[in-house]
Amino acid sequence: MSEIDLKQFFLEQVPLFASFSAEKIEDILTRSRLATFEGNEAMLETGDETQHFGVMISGHAEVSTSDNIGSRHVVAQLGPGDVFGVMALLTAERISADVIAGNRCFVLLVPQAVFASHILVNPKAVAYLSRQLAERTRAMTAGEKAEQLGGSGLLALHGAQAGKVVALNVGLQQIHFGIYDTRESGADILGVVEGVDTPQAKISVRVGPQQKTLDCTDFRLSTLFEAIAQASALLGPAFTFHPADVVAIGHRVVHGGNRFASAVVVTPGTLADIEALATFAPLHNPANVAGIRAAQKAFPNVAQVAVFDTAFHQTLAPYAYLYGLPYELYKQHGIRRYGFHGSSHRYVSLKAAEVLGRPLGELEIVSCHLGIGASLCAIDHGRSVDTSMGMTPTDGLIMPSRSGSIDPAVMLHLIEAHGMSPAALSELINTESGMKGLSGISGDIHAIEAAAAAGDHRALLAHKAFCYQVRKNIGAYAAAMGGIDVLAFTGEIGESSATVRSLACQGLSWMGIRLDEDKNRALSQNLGKFESHAIISAEDSPVKIMVIANDDERLIAWETLRAIERNSLLLEAQAEEAPAIPVEISAHHVHLSQADVEALFGPGHQLTPMHELSQPGQYACQEKVHLIGPKGRIANVRVLGPTRKETQVEIAMTEQFKLGVQPPIRQSGDLTGTPGLTLEGPYGNAQIERGVICAQRHIHMSPDDALRFRVRDNTVVRVRIAGERELIFGDVVVRVNPAFRLAMHIDTDEGNAGNIQTGMLGYIEGIESRP
Repeated sequence: MSEIDLKQFFLEQVPLFASFSAEKIEDILTRSRLATFEGNEAMLETGDETQHFGVMISGHAEVSTSDNIGSRHVVAQLGPGDVFGVMALLTAERISADVIAGNRCFVLLVPQAVFASHILVNPKAVAYLSRQLAERTRAMTAGEKAEQLGGSGLLALHGAQAGKVVALNVGLQQIHFGIYDTRESGADILGVVEGVDTPQAKISVRVGPQQKTLDCTDFRLSTLFEAIAQASALLGPAFTFHPADVVAIGHRVVHGGNRFASAVVVTPGTLADIEALATFAPLHNPANVAGIRAAQKAFPNVAQVAVFDTAFHQTLAPYAYLYGLPYELYKQHGIRRYGFHGSSHRYVSLKAAEVLGRPLGELEIVSCHLGIGASLCAIDHGRSVDTSMGMTPTDGLIMPSRSGSIDPAVMLHLIEAHGMSPAALSELINTESGMKGLSGISGDIHAIEAAAAAGDHRALLAHKAFCYQVRKNIGAYAAAMGGIDVLAFTGEIGESSATVRSLACQGLSWMGIRLDEDKNRALSQNLGKFESHAIISAEDSPVKIMVIANDDERLIAWETLRAIERNSLLLEAQAEEAPAIPVEISAHHVHLSQADVEALFGPGHQLTPMHELSQPGQYACQEKVHLIGPKGRIANVRVLGPTRKETQVEIAMTEQFKLGVQPPIRQSGDLTGTPGLTLEGPYGNAQIERGVICAQRHIHMSPDDALRFRVRDNTVVRVRIAGERELIFGDVVVRVNPAFRLAMHIDTDEGNAGNIQTGMLGYIEGIESRP
């Protein structure tokens, strides 16, 4: 955007500057700088001291606060022309809410000095800000009240229906489970079935310090719940598992890909998606699906919920999850960093906030899950912002038997020089590497530590390599967040090895991480037995160092109840009014930049409105252009106004062949990596390097509409459109903005497929994912 464009934008679209002269605006622009923020990136965070305020030029963002359990309460939606960060400058206080980019945002950052010299001396600007401050304060107060109403224990398992919630983590060799009562918190049963792949399985159950073991001959997944009932009976009549008491079953699912950003109630479509994602987790997802099917057969009338390891990490910004590979591999094949151990990392963050008695939304936490699999996670204000595992659980740290990150050329070398097959490579990096491969002894941390203590050089080397990587990543994640309040260890190694914890913290006192070695050693001398947590930091340590007993199953149960609640809200919304959404067919069209308008229609030309469109402020123009691609052309394509920062061409999928281009399916404005073409007008041509897309089907909603439908911006839903050829469209993105009017947009191909015409009605059938 040129300086002239920015000046005009400020004069016409930024209410704060409505009373400013063009000369004042020009001075402000000269002293400010333009910044770019990617989707999910924090533009301001709670507790920040700010030296500037921001003006939204393009994109959309949310002002939100985080409650004690990490749920976000939206205070305001921001779009072009809106300002943020001004309230902190006006009140001279720290930032009291997060400002998170919803997509790529261009923002003008105006320094504090300009605020003092230009804003505070303008009575109309101060009056505008006072109104804004009052509105934001009311919204934040409402969010605080909602938080207080739900604040009885962060991980309390209170459900609408009294009974038992079963949490299952079905693996190839072990099945972990938890049985939780929605009314009685002291009756939790934790258990594990070991040797599920052998004829002689063993099931152990415990309640508090009491533990019992049952041998299970000829164990099968179909007999799991019978075995649980037999084993739990050994704990006494009060703890016997009765299937009739079960009101919900939650299942850990390792890989949810881009598809699932939260736990979901299982449907046939959900199972199909999980099976398809087995490409990324071939050892895990099939076992998870088998567990779901066994539970469905045993409990056909009980809600089943899938809780995804990857869902917690869907808040990563693109720059954190993208690999340095061609962008098309991500867009077309989903090759990116997903992260794992999400349930564990989220549980750690919630537990840490609970122990400290502080809102999760103000903490910066590095969570270290160190077990058979090992990963670190940077949790900033309740959001995962980085994690060490990647597209699969093999990436990241050196682990007991997994290699962790290695130079990809090593794999090529092993294939070319040593003739290794993909299967052999998978076996190598997953079961024969890590500390096991380095030590030549075992992947068991205690065996390695015993050998190292006895002077075994390779065992000592393996141990040092593991601890070094943990320590290195702690420092990296503190840097990524710009600080650290809590360092937490969990998992079998994290909970039991004092030496690992000590070496991971060594040399980090300059960061405020100061370990109390006596507390640390005493914890392990007690065989790692402690209640739910232990604090092992020194009294003067600015950073709290914790050991938190891993309880993935409780988090799975907690997420299960929340998913059922979300699903019931959707069903209630449908039952109350069966709200309908007007459907509109969006034919091919062009949005032009002013520079391209003049290149196509002549210097100084302004678009000529013909008629308004359904979305306020949008209109069809008299102007038309021809699209010219490498293969062919499409004539007389309508231009829509007003002008945009960058030219965008939207065509139907079938038209790509006519033009000879292959545009991706994208949301409007997401033009990175898209193809270009030539536009031909009556005055001249304009060549665009990028900007051709097939528009992703979407729904425009106002905030009031979103509340009525129980959705929010970027929620992905399924929509049923009734008619002669009734269809259900998936992957429909909800876009929320105060300027929007309720309407669902599909293109001509999609309309033709269902004989759909503008004016027909759609109904939300389900929520596929929530942001």
